[in-house]
Amino acid sequence: MISRPQTSRPKQADPRPAPRLYLVTPPVADAQAFSVTLAAALAAGDVAAVLLCLAEGDERTQINRAKTLSPAVQDKGAALLLDGHADLVARAGADGAHLTGIAEFTAALELLKPERIVGVGGLTTRHDAMAAAEAGADYVMFGEPGAAGERPSFDAIEERVAWWAEVFEAPCVAYAASYEEVAPLAKAGADFVALGDWLWRDPQAIVETMARAAGHLRLPESAA
Repeated sequence: MISRPQTSRPKQADPRPAPRLYLVTPPVADAQAFSVTLAAALAAGDVAAVLLCLAEGDERTQINRAKTLSPAVQDKGAALLLDGHADLVARAGADGAHLTGIAEFTAALELLKPERIVGVGGLTTRHDAMAAAEAGADYVMFGEPGAAGERPSFDAIEERVAWWAEVFEAPCVAYAASYEEVAPLAKAGADFVALGDWLWRDPQAIVETMARAAGHLRLPESAA
């Protein structure tokens, strides 16, 4: 589950636990078909959470998609989070929701807390990230692409993760857009590293892809 770290600050104290994986699905329309790929990914690595992005559809269809996939995720001890759709979380049997932007996050708090996980991304300023943490966010996410695929420079993302890891107790999810970003984000201090579109491009290679990503999470002190 996504939860607050048990270690005290600073996170860089020796030893620091290696980050865990956080998987971001593509927009899912056929949950039954996607369940095979998802199950393979979950069996191939230590996954803390799956962020389920739902394709467009009516409310009942979206709830049914989540219900189809939830056993594969939760039976592995991972959290199933919906991308948005805070109003569907309870009926879908999900563990929480990931909201985009401070306004959407704030609006969902009363609906989901304290029983459900509430994470937030799309935080364009340090002030918004701090406000989310103070309001009770279970995690903040940095580096995820926006609706048009845009994201800050990697240097800026890495700096934001390092700043957060040094100062704040709320966990940080860092979004890796490629293999090459996984190790630097882990080193910067992310508690979780999110894997997005590139993980799912070749379902036949999902086990190998997960293994390679997990390998990049190993920190010097945790690899001993």
